[in-house]
Amino acid sequence: MKRAAAIAFVLVLGFALTVSAAPGADKKYSGFLEGYYQNLQPGPEGGVKERWLKPGVDFGKYKKIMLDSAVFFFSDESAYKGIDPQDMKDLADGLNKAVVEAAKDKSIFVSEPGPDVVRIRFAITGLKQNKPGVSAITSVIPVGLAISLVKKGASGSWSGSGATSMEVMVLDTTTNDVVAVAVDDRTAGFTDRFSKWGSADEAFKFWAERLRKFVEDVEAASK
Repeated sequence: MKRAAAIAFVLVLGFALTVSAAPGADKKYSGFLEGYYQNLQPGPEGGVKERWLKPGVDFGKYKKIMLDSAVFFFSDESAYKGIDPQDMKDLADGLNKAVVEAAKDKSIFVSEPGPDVVRIRFAITGLKQNKPGVSAITSVIPVGLAISLVKKGASGSWSGSGATSMEVMVLDTTTNDVVAVAVDDRTAGFTDRFSKWGSADEAFKFWAERLRKFVEDVEAASK
């Protein structure tokens, strides 16, 4: 991946998304970026809703990424805030996979810090879940005869737009300083009910494809 594309990827998901929230809408944050919300400024046209870049940082020096597993926050309006641990893992794995697959050069992902490495933490916020029925099979411990029902027969669904917002934090792995944060929303086009796991996967693919397109555009501009 070329240097310019690597820089673009450092700005990751939130910096590549299309804004869909209505102007002037009440701001609701998850707390994931606590201490940085007051620094947020409107993002660029076609980019994130809000962002902050630490002044004086040379983003061109970053070539590799340590990617944290996604974190999920339920909306205050969610009818039900409980979630099965395996379901949470499935959601996180699905989003993490989509992010990695969006990058042409998988070698930019590393597991050790360094002077050219940033750490990216991100959260999907505003999840809304319907309250499951009392008779719903959600888990069986120990795993036994009902194993097929645990995953395939579990009821309960996601309502509204599912994953409605994203909050992103970028850190320098040498100093552990936060060098960038971003907040964005994606609701238009995702008003379908999202059951396990179709629409969630589609949302993850959408975000990943938007990121891939953004990186490609930067590569083309650098030629």
